[in-house]
Formats: sequence, C-alpha cells, structure tokens
Amino acid sequence: MDELVGRIVANVGVTRPVAEAAVGIILDFLSREVPSETIEPLLARLPGADAAIARAHEKGGLPVGGIMGVGTRLMGAGLGMDQIQGVVREIIAFARENVGQETVDGFATAIPGLRQYL
Repeated sequence: MDELVGRIVANVGVTRPVAEAAVGIILDFLSREVPSETIEPLLARLPGADAAIARAHEKGGLPVGGIMGVGTRLMGAGLGMDQIQGVVREIIAFARENVGQETVDGFATAIPGLRQYL
C-alpha cells in the first residue's frame, strides 16, 4: 500500500492523507463491483488494503451511484477531476504491473465506464 500511495503522491501531486483516502475509496468500490476472484489478486499485493477500505467506510459510508458516486466521494476527500483521473490511472498502472493486464481487463468488464481510464 505504501508503494502505491507514494506513487500517487509523487505523480498526482496530492498529500499522503488524500492519496490514502482516495485509494481506500477506490478499493472499496472495486471490492463491491468486481468479482472477488478478479479483485483479490490486487488486494493481496496491497498490505493494508483492508484497513484502507474500512477507513473509507467510516468516513464516507457506502458508495452509491456507480462511478459517479465514487467521483463524488473522491471530490469530498479533496480531489479535483484531473487528480481523480490521475489517481485512477496510477491504480490501474499499479494493477497492470503487479497482477497483469487480464485482471485489469476484468475490472473494465465488471464496471461500465471504466474503460476510458485504461
């Protein structure tokens, strides 16, 4: 988790607390929307993912409204649209590097509208 958060801080230009919140919100969404056999390999590569997801629940409740709902939660965490796109791209790149393109394709299959970020 530290590697991914550090990468987001460096490449997107947000603070560490904002990056941590964003990762938690996005992982929370993915864990609800993507089949468990598709998301589990990524979560396994991110020590602390479960805690980040739990913090996302505590701070923002349950996600509603698909990708738009996640966007609203991310804006509430202090991100602008460009930063949201940057965070999503970093998470997708991290996933590609660590669990492969097939897993990333599984995310896109499960979540309509995600393909535009891939």
